[in-house]
Amino acid sequence: MDIKQIQELIKFVSRSGVNEVSIEQKEFKITIKTNQAPTYVTASLPPAQAPLPVPQAAVAAAPVAEGKPAAAEPAIDDSSRYITIKSPMIGTFYRSASPDKPSFVNVGDEVKTGQVVCIIEAMKLFNEIESEVSGKIVKILVDNSSPVEYDQPLFLVEPM
Repeated sequence: MDIKQIQELIKFVSRSGVNEVSIEQKEFKITIKTNQAPTYVTASLPPAQAPLPVPQAAVAAAPVAEGKPAAAEPAIDDSSRYITIKSPMIGTFYRSASPDKPSFVNVGDEVKTGQVVCIIEAMKLFNEIESEVSGKIVKILVDNSSPVEYDQPLFLVEPM
């Protein structure tokens, strides 16, 4: 590696935002470090784990129907008529205002537009989430005190 290549590498590292690069070849080793503060990336598991019980419940219902695959198709058609209330933010989902208070809504409850259905805590702020539709709660898709992502389905509502 010649001096020109090293200079280009230094320019590239400084523009890219990388804090450190090490290159090792046969009789040559170079390490380039910048004075930038280190960048830490934190990753979490996607919320795909929360919907897993939903398919298992559908699978558990299939043996009751004695293996009739046609019975599963109307269930899919029925769910298409439901409206989904989705999370408007990332945070922690709570069904009630505090552990000793009753849930805002339960399966079978009727909700009106603007009615509080849950709370999502984000950065120590408790945000009341209101229903965008009037109807009957058919299914609660998230467990209490679970993390939720932006646009994650929270409730299925049968519109009135």
